[in-house]
Amino acid sequence: MQFKQILLLVLLCAITFSSYAQRSGSISGVVKDQAGTLPAITVKIAGTNRATTSNNSGEYLLQNIAPGNYTLVFTGVGFKKTEHTTTITAGQQQVINITLQEDKAELDAVMVTGRTIVQEVNRQAFNVTAIDAKALYNTTLDLSGALDRVSGVRVRESGGVGSNFNLSLNGFSGNRVRFFIDGVPMDNFGSSFQINNIPINVAERLEVYKGVVPVWLGSDALGGAINIVTGDRFKNYIDASYSYGSFNTHRGVVNAAVTTDNGFTFRLNAFQNYSDNSYKVTVEAADIKTGAYAPAAVLKRFHDTYHNETLVANVGVVGKSWADQLLLGITLGKNYKEFQTSVRLVVPYGAWHRHGDIIMPTLKYRKTDLIKGLDVTLNGNFNLGTEYNVDTVSRYFDWYGNSIPKAGSGERQRSLSRYRNNTGLITGTASYKVTDNQTVALSNVYSTFSRNGTDAFNDGFTRGEVKPSLRKNVLGLAYTYDKKNEWSVSVFGKNLYQKVPGQKAFNRFGYGTATSYFLSTKVQLKASYERAQRLPESNELFGDVELVQGNLSLLPEQSHNANLGISYGFNVKDDHHFLINANATYRYSDNYIYQRFNQNQTSLMLENLEGVFTYGGEGEIRYSYKKWLSAGATATYQYLENQQRLVRDASGNLVPSPVYKDQMPNIPFFFGNADASVTLRDFKGKGNTLNLGYNLLFVQSFYLYWPSLGGRSDTDDKRGIPLQLSHDLSAVYSLNNGRYNIGLEAKNITENRQYDNFSLQKPGRGFYLNLRYFFNSFKI
Repeated sequence: MQFKQILLLVLLCAITFSSYAQRSGSISGVVKDQAGTLPAITVKIAGTNRATTSNNSGEYLLQNIAPGNYTLVFTGVGFKKTEHTTTITAGQQQVINITLQEDKAELDAVMVTGRTIVQEVNRQAFNVTAIDAKALYNTTLDLSGALDRVSGVRVRESGGVGSNFNLSLNGFSGNRVRFFIDGVPMDNFGSSFQINNIPINVAERLEVYKGVVPVWLGSDALGGAINIVTGDRFKNYIDASYSYGSFNTHRGVVNAAVTTDNGFTFRLNAFQNYSDNSYKVTVEAADIKTGAYAPAAVLKRFHDTYHNETLVANVGVVGKSWADQLLLGITLGKNYKEFQTSVRLVVPYGAWHRHGDIIMPTLKYRKTDLIKGLDVTLNGNFNLGTEYNVDTVSRYFDWYGNSIPKAGSGERQRSLSRYRNNTGLITGTASYKVTDNQTVALSNVYSTFSRNGTDAFNDGFTRGEVKPSLRKNVLGLAYTYDKKNEWSVSVFGKNLYQKVPGQKAFNRFGYGTATSYFLSTKVQLKASYERAQRLPESNELFGDVELVQGNLSLLPEQSHNANLGISYGFNVKDDHHFLINANATYRYSDNYIYQRFNQNQTSLMLENLEGVFTYGGEGEIRYSYKKWLSAGATATYQYLENQQRLVRDASGNLVPSPVYKDQMPNIPFFFGNADASVTLRDFKGKGNTLNLGYNLLFVQSFYLYWPSLGGRSDTDDKRGIPLQLSHDLSAVYSLNNGRYNIGLEAKNITENRQYDNFSLQKPGRGFYLNLRYFFNSFKI
């Protein structure tokens, strides 16, 4: 709490004295060549260390420049160095557009300066993979769909649009993997704002940290973290898209920003998703009226409608001497979801549903060089949203949509609940550059949770012996030494504290290190280790009111996490580009929080396992030829083994576990992706581009139950989830340098049955049309 107060005091002081600060200027513009805009061009102010890189639209921005005369230097792979002299005036923004000339002879000399932000992120010492979200803007993908193409990542959904999901990262899943948006934890964003209902257009890039997580993300992640970077985008732009496709699926997205020359800015992100999710499933079905039985009936889902609408608005100032960014915002949203089944397909429902909303005010503050070398970031939010669970219809339904009366108990468990998962969060980070090579960083995340509500059919709802509430704090400190393009090392420690009223408080300490060494400009080696700690989350301790039963006796997880990696990038005859990445992982986890069926298989229960041992590896290879052909493939193998030797029998006695050293069930152990795309530039007109793409998803068959115990399966053996292959095709035609875009997609074209969580079937073949308009040249 002291750290939080200090950061708040710093912010107030900065604002108070801002009127005495000297006003600065800025420079923006677009970098082009004869064919169009240029990404990855370095723009540097001569004689200083101030520099930036142009984005995928060729735009660049340099802020907080003191008044005076300057020379800008533009460099990039295969282009002649270009200089431009300008004069900066206080409070004004200079617009400098530059056209570069090709220079094949200087290709090698400027190779190092032409990296994109994504490439720079991937060169960190941590085991991290960053993907450029902008390359996927003309698709109908949400964030989870984009992440599912990353090596080591498997996004497991229980159905179609809006279904429950569980992301697995190198074998670790659930709350072991944490999600962030611009470095802010998403733990309290509610059901209206999840990665499988957020469109890809909201993000600029996605950063996937595997295993060891840097301190500045500030969490108790045990298996890794996903950071969704929205970026500053453009000063003034409109990006709108709409898609329609199979199963009556609609998606709409509008992103926009307006920024004046004096730094006032307004930013808007709005999106909606709707789907009937009326795809066909193969299921054991019995007519509830006639008793006729079909062991493998192919029937439509009839009670699975989902829709959500979300608006994120921010207003504030940018480019000030006392704040690079100060934004006050609000996130508003609502969602509606029908439940076709619970955790198994066997029992269908015809009326049970939930709906909810999110009302979350936010604060964002960021300043580079608050004092020389000190960068400060502060974020805060509080979710005032409400959730409703409605199960009031007392009838039995079958898969044909028929129903008969049922004794008054609802379809599953009679409920008419209205509750608030009130969650608050404040994060602060301070990074101080001691020397050009040394940095010290401090971070703190404080969060609260409280569930209050009523249920017309349950007087004890949220009023048990322990009130559903908790407080948690994660404090981190790190030291980094970085010798650019040679080697770097980071060491860190984290202190975790959590308190549930009426329960024992948990206080844990974790630590780790990450290092990187460049054998040459083409080969990078990475290694990292962490003694990771994770505290049980609110939905694990208190349940989620729907499908997960809480367990207050859960203990914190601990894990030894180690990673080794190598990256090798090289060219063959200049035009053929190759990139190879390989990583090996090791985990040993104590008090592993394990998810299993309850007795009648209608919901999920959580308990600790004594230990789980994990090892595995992943690899990726990418190839590109000139600017028109790109292809790649990823593969992941992961083995999780149960290390619990003893269990209690029905009488409470300790006996040898029958599944000791068994492979953990219901977890894919071998999977991968492959993709290829062809880009035809100036197709049917100058500035028009046609992109044709293919994507393959492969998942090896895996165990649904413990291998030693066996169990019924779709393939009559112990591997209850069959081998899966999914083939997707896409075609995107962009006109007028990307202003107008038309996309067509065909997903799962071979109609292969797809399964994830506990053999719940996902959508089959689907066709989708996406229309997108992008404009970013207007001036305020």
